[in-house]
Amino acid sequence: MEVIRDIADFPKLSFPVVTSGTFDGVHVGHQKILQRVKERARQSSGQSVVITYWPHPRLVLFPEDNELKLLSTIEERVEQLRSFGIDYLLIIPFTKKFSRLSSRTFIEDVLVKAIHTKVLVIGYDHRFGKNREGSFEHLKARSAQYGFEVEEIPRQDVDDIGVSSTKIRKAIESGDIPTANRYLGHTYSLTSTVVEGNKLGRTIGYPTANLALPTPHKLIPAHGVYAVWVRHNGQRLPGMMNIGVRPTVDGSHLTLEVHLINYQGDLYGHSLTVEFVEMLREEKKFDGLGALQAQLSKDKEAAVRTLAS
Repeated sequence: MEVIRDIADFPKLSFPVVTSGTFDGVHVGHQKILQRVKERARQSSGQSVVITYWPHPRLVLFPEDNELKLLSTIEERVEQLRSFGIDYLLIIPFTKKFSRLSSRTFIEDVLVKAIHTKVLVIGYDHRFGKNREGSFEHLKARSAQYGFEVEEIPRQDVDDIGVSSTKIRKAIESGDIPTANRYLGHTYSLTSTVVEGNKLGRTIGYPTANLALPTPHKLIPAHGVYAVWVRHNGQRLPGMMNIGVRPTVDGSHLTLEVHLINYQGDLYGHSLTVEFVEMLREEKKFDGLGALQAQLSKDKEAAVRTLAS
């Protein structure tokens, strides 16, 4: 997949089949649209093109909204779209100036002049342009004028999936990872860098990689212990992760700690991607490090069983 961050650099393609959206999390509803884009491109020996936006529009239009939590950073979104097999990804910087573009200007400057769109595939409720004035009906009525075909994914096709970003966020916030993963169509993940910790884990036989907290708007699952897969340098390693404040040692701030099962090596400064599989238990305060160590042994066994299944 070729990633383009400046619209002026977009290449001249023979038959671009295009879709546009934020695609936060690239969940199964999004995948329905993306699959159709790929099908149409294949049928016409063309190229699949996704237009997405960063920062998330709500972060620009409502900067005071501190409650917004995203399923994916832009880096994670790029990798999710890459793994889905999209040919070209155009990332348009979302600014207040861009938000004021009329739907007609967006169509003419972006879809027609820059990309030379041949087919535009959109979801049934997709809107675009200033004040979300653009619609499927608008595009359909002017498709001959603009020189591209417009295809809408039927409402029934999307509604039958019964998925939304809101449902996924609620599942993750409650620790219901299997439901979130089912709606996503892939494992929920976060990527961060290993930083220096207090090295307490190694003193009780469970050394952990301490991850820097990601961007404030990245959604972090509920406090607890999780069975996870960890991607590092092309490997996918089994692990268990604790998210919380470490009450047994009177912790006071949020930490993300992952123990890689049967792994030895220095990970400081390395980037890890943690894929969440299932919550094993909620975080709790134990009566000393001995009790915590005994519970971690049980957690490790549970994580191994969960990942094996």
